[in-house]
This record gives sequence, C-alpha cells and structure tokens, in this order.
Amino acid sequence: MIETVTALIFAHVLADFVFQTKRMVDTKRHPATLALHAALVLVTAQAATGQLAAPELLVLAAAHIAIDCIKTYGNFRGITAFAVDQAAHIATLAAVACYAPDLWATGQWAAYPQALPAMILATGAIVSLIAGQHAVALLMKPHSMRIRNNGLRDGGRQIGLLERGLIFVFILTGLPLGVGFLVGAKSVLRFGTASRDQRTAEYVIIGTLASFGWAIVAALLTQYALTLLSPS
Repeated sequence: MIETVTALIFAHVLADFVFQTKRMVDTKRHPATLALHAALVLVTAQAATGQLAAPELLVLAAAHIAIDCIKTYGNFRGITAFAVDQAAHIATLAAVACYAPDLWATGQWAAYPQALPAMILATGAIVSLIAGQHAVALLMKPHSMRIRNNGLRDGGRQIGLLERGLIFVFILTGLPLGVGFLVGAKSVLRFGTASRDQRTAEYVIIGTLASFGWAIVAALLTQYALTLLSPS
C-alpha cells in the first residue's frame, strides 16, 4: 500500500502546489475554476499511479473538490484552515489507498519501482519549498501589516525559499550541522535591523523559526518515507 500512498501524495502536491496558480486560488469560487482544479487532481492522480480508468480516482477527485468547496464557500482562511484542509485531503488519500491498495501495483509504472524514491524526494521538495512558502505566509499575515518593509521586492520570499531548500538538502545529505550554520548566519545578518526595532525582531524570529521548522519536518518525513520503501 505504501507505493499507492506515495503516488497519490505526489499527485496531490502537484495538483495543489505546482499546477494550481495564484489566479486559480483567487477565482476558486467560479465553477469553471473548480472544474479545472478537479481535472488537474484527476489527471495528476492518473499519471502518478499509471491508472487511466480507475473509478477510485474519480471518487478521489470528487472528494478533493468537496473539501475545497467547504473551505472556499465557508470563507475559511488562515493557517488553521490551511492545516485542516490539507489534513482532510491526506485523510482522503489514505482512505482511497486503504480501499484500493493495488492501484500502483496494477498501474502502468509498476515495472519501474525506482520511480517511487524520486516521487518521495520530489514531494518532499515541493512541500518544503512551495507549501512551506504558503504556510509561513499565512502564519505571518496577521503580523505583516505592522511591519515596515524597506527591503527588496519579494526578498523575504526568496530568502525563505533558499533557506528551506538548503535545510532540506543538508538533512537529506546527512549534514544537519549546516542548519546550525544557517541559523548563525541569518542571526548575524539580521542583527543590525532587529536590534533597532523589537517588533521587527520578533517578526523575523517567528518567521525564521517557522520556515526552519517546516523545512526540518519536511526533510525528516521525507527520510522516513524513503526508509519505508527500503526492503526489510
């Protein structure tokens, strides 16, 4: 079953974080946008599992859109809504995998088991970089209006992407000390600005810890997922 779960989660992060554009998120109340997103969910699941006519994937796409409709039309926003939304999607994926554990084994890619570790690594990278960017932004949104930003346009976003990417690589390559180096380097570089403004200092600390923590958890979960594929 782990193979099916791997493929379905990979498909999920592609549909939700790679192929779903900002415009789609902003116009999700429109039926056409929801239909497009449903199609992306279905196609990515079919492509990842190698199944073209599995009815379980149609059910999965329908459940995905039902969850999105509850979030969208219920006007649920913020980091809590994001966490609950993603937890509901993962629970749905797990339910489908439990009901049809052989989706991968009977799919077109079953003869290529080497694709599974690549899917896990790609999933971990997407979660660390793109999903992490969205989650940290939602967490910091209530505080961002109180901070005067005189830096580069999108500078904070790019810094966050770089630091989470480096942490992900450091942990997966067995170099966790590199994370400590990043913490030290960022502390030194931010010291001048933060020391002059307590509000900015707290904003930077919260954002940094959230970004670092997200990347560390994503990397550790990726490592664990890889061990599950290893032969016993």
